[in-house]
Amino acid sequence: MKTSSERILTTHVGSLARSHPLLDAMRAREHGEEFDAEAFQRLVGTEVTEIVRRQAAHGLDIVTDGEQSKLGFFQYVVERFEGMESRPGRLSLAPSWQLEVDMFPDYYAEYLQKYSADSGPSGANVMVCTGPLRYTGHDALQRDIANLKAAVAQVDVVEAFMPAAAPSLFGLNEYYASDDEYLGAMADALREEYLAIVEAGLILQVDDPFLIDLLMEDPGAGKAARQAVADAHIEVVNHALRGIPPEKVRLHTCYGLNHGPRLHDVPLADVVKPMLKVNAGAYSFEVGNPRHQHEWRVWEDVKLPEGKVLIPGFLCHAHNFVEHPRLIADGIITYARLVGRENVIAGADCGFSSRAIYSPEVHPSVVWAKFDALAEGARLASDELWG
Repeated sequence: MKTSSERILTTHVGSLARSHPLLDAMRAREHGEEFDAEAFQRLVGTEVTEIVRRQAAHGLDIVTDGEQSKLGFFQYVVERFEGMESRPGRLSLAPSWQLEVDMFPDYYAEYLQKYSADSGPSGANVMVCTGPLRYTGHDALQRDIANLKAAVAQVDVVEAFMPAAAPSLFGLNEYYASDDEYLGAMADALREEYLAIVEAGLILQVDDPFLIDLLMEDPGAGKAARQAVADAHIEVVNHALRGIPPEKVRLHTCYGLNHGPRLHDVPLADVVKPMLKVNAGAYSFEVGNPRHQHEWRVWEDVKLPEGKVLIPGFLCHAHNFVEHPRLIADGIITYARLVGRENVIAGADCGFSSRAIYSPEVHPSVVWAKFDALAEGARLASDELWG
């Protein structure tokens, strides 16, 4: 994993908006309409080439494929696992979401309608485990790897990463005798994806908003109980990562896709120590979110382990304001002075289209302006940090 040895490097979390032609093709496939599989794969390849080109043109050093081939940052596993299917419907809200909905019912009535499960290509949005899990996505993964590597070969960037979902209790379990057994099978299946990404020479990003979700406020479970569940989750993630060098792995965790008031977010102080237990070389987390901008102070008390890197998110994925480069630079400098300039990579809070969706919360044109601001902020910070 490259580090900021000479200047502050820039990156993001991964997902970027899919074009409407690509979304239309996904919709046709998902609804069983007339569909040309070869034409779809050519379109995905073209979109990846363009999305990588634009990342480089807008100043990102560490790039990815924008998850262009995927229905969502974890929903894609349905296509790559035997023993899992999608069904119509919607699962109940997590307790922390429900607290927000109860506090701001009018806001969330509009929000949940606008960003409902029906706003993307698929009408089947509940994942269900129906049999023994087995990874069957080797061909799809190799296409993604080939598309990304071909696109990166055409641009001047520092490095490339590929996101993959962390093991979690996706949807409903109708097969395994216990959640622990289900999670173990999930971890073993995802491990095949992790290994292939690393063996291809790419940095693996494990997308794990589930860690923070397990620590979030829950009226039905006390803090100690939530911590115990989170610790068990970390053991499962590390089981999936076993044998993979930490310097080949970056962990992303965040507060999810709830772009609301967020009065019930767990503080980073309760997240940071569990997060650092994951066997990764870098850790990506939210900073641009105004509920968490003050939490740089956590690193006054928590010592970053040697050889580890932070990827603070200086771009908020929940609003269409473009952050000022000077604000970004100030944030970078703050973290650099706390943990060392070589241990900071400037990133974003979360993906900008974590689900394939026709109307992402942040308009795609605004995302590119945000990346411009991130690159300029990193330049300003580098000028100051390296003199």
